Amino acid sequence: MAWGKKKGGGRKEPLFGLPAALADLRLTAADRIPNAEDKPKKSAKSSAKRRSDESDAEPPRERKAQGGRGGAKRRSKSRGSRSIGRLIYWGAVLGLWGMIAVIGVVIWVGAHLPPIQSLEIPKRPPTIQIVGMDGSMLAQRGEMAGANVALKDLPPYLPKAFIAIEDRRFYSHFGIDPLGILRAAVTNVLHRGVSQGGSTLTQQLAKNLFLTQERTFQRKLQEVELAIWLERKHSKNEILELYLNRVYFGSGAYGVEAAAQRYFGKSAKHVTIAEAAMLAGLVKSPSRLAPNRNPEGAEQRAQVVLAAMADAKFITQAQAQASIGHPAINVKPAGAGTVNYVADWIGEVLDDLVGQIDQSITVETTIDPKLQSVAEAAIIDELAAKSVKFNVTQGALVAMTPDGAVRAMVGGRNYSDSQYNRAVTAKRQPGSSFKPFVYLTALEQGLTPDTVRQDAPIEVKGWKPENYTHEYFGAVTLTQALAMSLNTVAIRLGLEVGPKNVVRTAHRLGISSKLEPNASIALGTSEVSVVELVGAYAPFANGGLAVSPHVVTRIKTLEGKLLYMRQPEERNQVIEPRYVAMMNTMMRETLISGTAKKAEIPGWQAAGKTGTSQDYRDAWFIGYTANLVTGVWLGNDDNSPTKKATGGGLPVEVWSRFMRTAHEGVPVAALPNSQAGWGLSNLAQAASQVSAPPANNGGYRPPPTRANVRPEAAAGLDGWLMDRLFGGNR
Repeated sequence: MAWGKKKGGGRKEPLFGLPAALADLRLTAADRIPNAEDKPKKSAKSSAKRRSDESDAEPPRERKAQGGRGGAKRRSKSRGSRSIGRLIYWGAVLGLWGMIAVIGVVIWVGAHLPPIQSLEIPKRPPTIQIVGMDGSMLAQRGEMAGANVALKDLPPYLPKAFIAIEDRRFYSHFGIDPLGILRAAVTNVLHRGVSQGGSTLTQQLAKNLFLTQERTFQRKLQEVELAIWLERKHSKNEILELYLNRVYFGSGAYGVEAAAQRYFGKSAKHVTIAEAAMLAGLVKSPSRLAPNRNPEGAEQRAQVVLAAMADAKFITQAQAQASIGHPAINVKPAGAGTVNYVADWIGEVLDDLVGQIDQSITVETTIDPKLQSVAEAAIIDELAAKSVKFNVTQGALVAMTPDGAVRAMVGGRNYSDSQYNRAVTAKRQPGSSFKPFVYLTALEQGLTPDTVRQDAPIEVKGWKPENYTHEYFGAVTLTQALAMSLNTVAIRLGLEVGPKNVVRTAHRLGISSKLEPNASIALGTSEVSVVELVGAYAPFANGGLAVSPHVVTRIKTLEGKLLYMRQPEERNQVIEPRYVAMMNTMMRETLISGTAKKAEIPGWQAAGKTGTSQDYRDAWFIGYTANLVTGVWLGNDDNSPTKKATGGGLPVEVWSRFMRTAHEGVPVAALPNSQAGWGLSNLAQAASQVSAPPANNGGYRPPPTRANVRPEAAAGLDGWLMDRLFGGNR
């Protein structure tokens, strides 16, 4: 106790029980379990030393200090072993939980994939092929997917172009390419942005077939799972073939066949190396690099692809240089241009004809591709030459047969700039081109083409309409008044026969727009569309039968199954033949001596009417032969005034250019119900219907002549009849 006190430096409390029994218990080196390092060091000398140490009366702390450097080394190694063990243990634990987490994520992502029964190669979206009356392709609608092309039918450098630029290790990976992902990641870090993607062709196919284009982590994981699934289900060549027939190439083209047809006007089976490189280059950014929109960008990207093909030994350096020297030429694809207005119109009526489209179809139309090209050129060229001079920015043209089959339609100056169809959708004031409905109503109420009415100032409830020239000619015949487009006579006739009757006549002939039955209806103040106004003129060209403007004749599936065929209509007589003859006589005069003299077609009987709306906002001409009825409108979308563009100017020039070409080689035919036939069969009736001319200084005086007015040979029924029976001054 005394020694303990001395060493402890303090008083020791006595211990009792279990603590007292264990107080002097000490562990020695002999009590330790020897490790591998200690075993070779055992010897008799060391054992004796340990026994000597055990008999030493020094306290444990003193012995601990005497252990020296060897003991510290052993303890350090022991601690190192325990640290490595802990590291291995926790590494195993974390690895196990990581595997569980990965499995969980895979299961979760898989649960959000499309149903397994839908994980087959989906059907193509329906394609609508629109063909002309000669069977040639006009346009395509839907997603414009081309026909499937077998990999073996393609030139070998075409698929290799895609492999070279999109997935160089395509034939060696299992759906995803870790090396490619790592390479893309490094490149993106070096460029401080996304400059390279790591998706394989299989991943891109999985995305195109089953997934959306959204950029989310979930979608990327789904893409990886589906890529692995595709690799297990299909061979590499099958995947490559599917990819080439499904990938998007811009401008609505899906698949290499559709893209080759759209951009090069040929099958994918016949593309050159330069064209193959351009197609492969589009995949990166199809909308931005489409060669019909960005030819320079497409060509630069094609050169990158050619370099990649040469680097991969798919082509030689000489072939690459030759292709760069002779780049792909972007041709105008079939179906481009104004015929797309026709395609849009067809798209609007398809649902009424065949219901919902769930399979690819071919729509056969009444469009004549040659006439469509002529109509397009006539509108575009005329506006290009004179749009600035007359402040006219837009135009529309509709041409149809007398039975309503549309042969050509131009809905605007440039379809790529504006898809608004001014021939079908737009409604504008027809101006004087509406007057034939007023004059027809007057004829049906007993007047004749030689009935005389006064051309003089008129006022209707404070409204004072004037003639275009501000001239007045006194007593004139209805034929002269219509040919010269005299507003005051049209107003008087409209009030005489009743605006409501004029509206009924227009609706009976085919106008479907709402018309206001007021005094100004005679001057065409109610708005109509080009296609309905042209359709309403058709009865004058066909003998008085109603027509329904139409463009679709048959609809079939690609396999040939007939879905729709236009049936012959029961065409009602909406104008009696004798009135058709009178109207044709009057409207022929418009082209002979009236406001549309430039519209006369050599060798053909033609008739029509010009129209100019208030403040020169709209300029019209609707004219017809026994072969074709054509209407032209020119103006501005914002309804702003033109610089005095009239119906007898630009529209007549467009109409004449189109109609003269359209009638080349066509057998000449007269307008129905010739004037001579009308005179003989209606002599007695006409004699009782002639109105007495108003008194003017003691008797009737023919109106003054001017450059665009031909005076009548004689006044009254006798002179009119003799003139038309025996030729007169015609």
